[in-house]
Amino acid sequence: MRKVFVAGIACFTMMAGTASAQAIIIGGGMAKDCFLSVQAQSTRFSEVEDMCSMALESEVMTRANRAATYVNRGIIRMRAGNYDDALSDYDRALSLREDLGAAYLNRGAALILAGDHAAAKAALDRAIELGTNDLHAAHYNRAIAKEHTGDVPGAYYDFREAAELKPDWDLPQLQLERFTVSNG
Repeated sequence: MRKVFVAGIACFTMMAGTASAQAIIIGGGMAKDCFLSVQAQSTRFSEVEDMCSMALESEVMTRANRAATYVNRGIIRMRAGNYDDALSDYDRALSLREDLGAAYLNRGAALILAGDHAAAKAALDRAIELGTNDLHAAHYNRAIAKEHTGDVPGAYYDFREAAELKPDWDLPQLQLERFTVSNG
């Protein structure tokens, strides 16, 4: 039996809107190759998507492996700008494992990129509630969603939480520099 661990990081800067994501699968076959390509941040989107699809179509997997592979394929589709198909993959992963924080985290990221900040916030709330392995990324992305929906104080606190959770990560600190905090 293969063990599967999934962790999704999808983070954005307010200016560039770029994503960085990775997922982890421990096992073998094409599903593992799919993961390794996503982890390496391959830019061969079509090739990696095909590999992930082949794994889903032809490999016998546990529910956990199948869910993780859907997350990985979703990540590569999101990187390629195919947000609808990425969202579909995250939904499929969640239909297999409704407690998969990485799927909610990446779903939130795809929704931010698609411009649906309210839905992104809801997905990121759930990722945080589930204790996704990448809480720093969930708080960072939720800060972006909150800021776009008008919750500037909430955005500030989430950027601050992201910075506290991962002190060596520069992005939250850069975002916090844009804020002026005053009493009253």
